[in-house]
Amino acid sequence: MWIFGSKGPSGFSSSSTAEEVTQGIDGTGLTAIVTGASSGIRMETTRVLALRGVHVIMAVRNVDAGIMATPFMLSQDNIEMQFATNHLGHFLLTDLLLETMKNTARESNTEGRVVNLSSEGHRFASSEGIRFDKINDESGYNAWSAYGQSKLANILHVKELARRLKEDVVEITANSVHPGAIRTNLSRHLGLMNSIGHIVGKFFLKNVQQGAATTCYVALNPQVKGVSGEYFFDCNIGNPSSKAKDADLAKRLWDLSFNFTNPK
Repeated sequence: MWIFGSKGPSGFSSSSTAEEVTQGIDGTGLTAIVTGASSGIRMETTRVLALRGVHVIMAVRNVDAGIMATPFMLSQDNIEMQFATNHLGHFLLTDLLLETMKNTARESNTEGRVVNLSSEGHRFASSEGIRFDKINDESGYNAWSAYGQSKLANILHVKELARRLKEDVVEITANSVHPGAIRTNLSRHLGLMNSIGHIVGKFFLKNVQQGAATTCYVALNPQVKGVSGEYFFDCNIGNPSSKAKDADLAKRLWDLSFNFTNPK
């Protein structure tokens, strides 16, 4: 159980669950694509969105795992600490779907929402934020800073996307979320941290139902209608690092990502 439960302006807190923040919301007629949906908090996100009537497409790397996850909904989340997996893959998927989303939003007069799963770990990024000249530098690799860079990239992606969507005058929002401190398979790489997590996790870490709450809140709750380019923490608007607010950095990352995913 998460021990800090004070409510924010939204009326929800760190202890709120995905079911609680979507209670009474009818998602019938909506379609959601959830990446990494075969395990952990993304699986719970899938389950709750479907519970609210949303047609959910599970985007998974392992199809067998996705099939097995559908009836059981039990596994732990699997997070790859790589720039390409955590950022470029999501950038490309969003880019490929964007025109369809725009057309759907205009034709249906229904708001579309892009939600990037980031993390407070974005604060572990290096001092320059994104190491543009050393994206593939194995010699200087550090697990925490690499993870932080990828999570910072998630926030910067939606910041620039939100700006572009506003310019296009289209009813689509883009936001990033921090799910909270949750024990996932990421800790398996961290030795002692993994052992400590086993011992203290039940007192200080969220469960998957709480971990999926902010994503489901931003994806479905009417309180978030029209809100774009924000970073959400415990179902409330949070305050990310100064690098995460840097519009020039976001634009530069967008250009780099577009060039990576659209080679000439």
